[in-house]
Amino acid sequence: MKTQTKRKTGMARLLELAFTKKALAISACVLAAASVALSFSPYIAIYYIVRELAAHFTGLDAAAGARLIQLGVFAALGAIASILVYWFALLCSHIAAFTTIYDLKLAFLRHTAMLPLGFHTASSTGKLRKTADENIEKLEGFIAHQLPDLAGSVAAPLASLVILFVFDWRLGLASLAPVIAAYAIQTLAFSGKAARSFVLQYQNALEDMNNAAVEYVRGISVVKAFGQTASSFRKLHDAIAAYGRFVKEYTNSFGIYMTLFLTVIHHVYLFLTPVIILLADGVADYGDFAAASIFYLIFSFSLATPFTKLMYTASLGNQIADGIERMDKALDAPPLAEPAQPKTVSSYTVSFTNVSFSYNGEGEAEALSGVSFTAEQGAVTALVGPSGGGKSTIAHLIPRFYEVAEGAVRIGGVDVRDMANDYLLNLVSFVFQDVFLFKQSVADNILAGNKTASREQVIAAAEAAGCGGFIAKLPDGYDTVIGASGVHLSGGERQRVVIARAILKNAPVLVLDEATAFADPENEREIQTALEKLMRNKTVIIIAHRLSTVRGADKIVVVDKGAVVEEGRHDGLVKQEGRYRLMWDDYNTALGWTFGGEKGERHV
Repeated sequence: MKTQTKRKTGMARLLELAFTKKALAISACVLAAASVALSFSPYIAIYYIVRELAAHFTGLDAAAGARLIQLGVFAALGAIASILVYWFALLCSHIAAFTTIYDLKLAFLRHTAMLPLGFHTASSTGKLRKTADENIEKLEGFIAHQLPDLAGSVAAPLASLVILFVFDWRLGLASLAPVIAAYAIQTLAFSGKAARSFVLQYQNALEDMNNAAVEYVRGISVVKAFGQTASSFRKLHDAIAAYGRFVKEYTNSFGIYMTLFLTVIHHVYLFLTPVIILLADGVADYGDFAAASIFYLIFSFSLATPFTKLMYTASLGNQIADGIERMDKALDAPPLAEPAQPKTVSSYTVSFTNVSFSYNGEGEAEALSGVSFTAEQGAVTALVGPSGGGKSTIAHLIPRFYEVAEGAVRIGGVDVRDMANDYLLNLVSFVFQDVFLFKQSVADNILAGNKTASREQVIAAAEAAGCGGFIAKLPDGYDTVIGASGVHLSGGERQRVVIARAILKNAPVLVLDEATAFADPENEREIQTALEKLMRNKTVIIIAHRLSTVRGADKIVVVDKGAVVEEGRHDGLVKQEGRYRLMWDDYNTALGWTFGGEKGERHV
């Protein structure tokens, strides 16, 4: 049996992703290292210029002047070459970054689309949005910019080490000592448990703010209706305040390391100057020593740049690596298993056989327990019962949005787990009570039901759903983008667009969750007529709250506390005087509810 290779974590995983496009990433790193090496050309030229000047301090001859010009040209060409090579390094790294991010985002979205609905209900929208947008997007910046900088930051100390010991090894050691001290401070600051803990807490704090912000924006109508503001919306306020406190505390605790690091790395000359004074006594060739001293003093200022870059790259890399780990958690979530030999069906009767299900897995309270019933093809089966009884859960198990814990859900006698997922989803159409429309044109929203449909088929589906009238009044008709330029549809209009989508899909199994809930009385009959056409020869399962809409159903299944307590036709269930009869009496009583007392009764 083949075992799954354990995923890398931290910077190892980050670098693994960064080198997904190996040729481009390696080219970027090599070119960045070469750019750093070339950037030292002016310093080398400075050494020889100072040496030449010291040797001819009484006056330059023609040969010395020519050599100085050559050294100046060498320095200029080295600087220009460094810039050009780094430009090519960034070109390679950006191409690698864009292609890697494109592939990674596509893979992430494809994988999450294959995950059970339970994963999405357990994971907040804010966290998934942050992972898809921010965490993965930050990898683009790392590959495009930090990866070449990292290669340069590694190459710079190596090149510096060579240069430091070429001209005067004693001054080289004096220059190297504070660099090593600065590096030790940096390692201590970013490699400890406190630093790793900070990255984790930082990402958690950002996600908490993200979740609260998304919730606040989505509920803005409720916030305004009750006179709240951003500051009085407690969850958002507390998330922002907690993030602020945490970042301030960490910044204060890190201040001493940052101060020491910057002081040491930017003031190497303070360590170098006493050594120069001590070595000056007894020097045989003051010209060479003066040239070397001036060179090392100037060169010491260049040592700060690569180490500062390394510090920021390491810090940012740790943050990005933690975000990538969160992405990997989603990628490691198991998708719905595909059968080795998928089966197909020739009939579309839906049957539940002793089905049990829990949203939180084993050991948790069951949402469904021992549910068994059959919804015949060509018939209408209604699911009724109190809110929270399990009706929607039953509907979600049909297209395998969740996996059953026990029992089986079958279509045409075939267990849904034995069908290919895409095939199964094509068998079922949903019209939910909670309507979702994309911020696209009306035609595109309807086309979501069947991407291959023609314009004429879209219009026919819209007319059948009773959409033709209000679509004709929109600024651009079927090409009007919903939600753009102040274009908004009412609840009933949005529901009819979704019904048109289902009509266009024309799946053999149809699940309706209060499909006429938002329709006004004038249009409800029109929608019901369209649904009657849609339901012909299909397996129809209706989730109903208004019992009057399912009086004519071929079968009514009463669901309460996750179990089927009654089933039959309306008249028979009323005569049984069971749970359905109580619901029917309550429904009729509610219809007669009025405002007012003995005088001036006012019917609602």
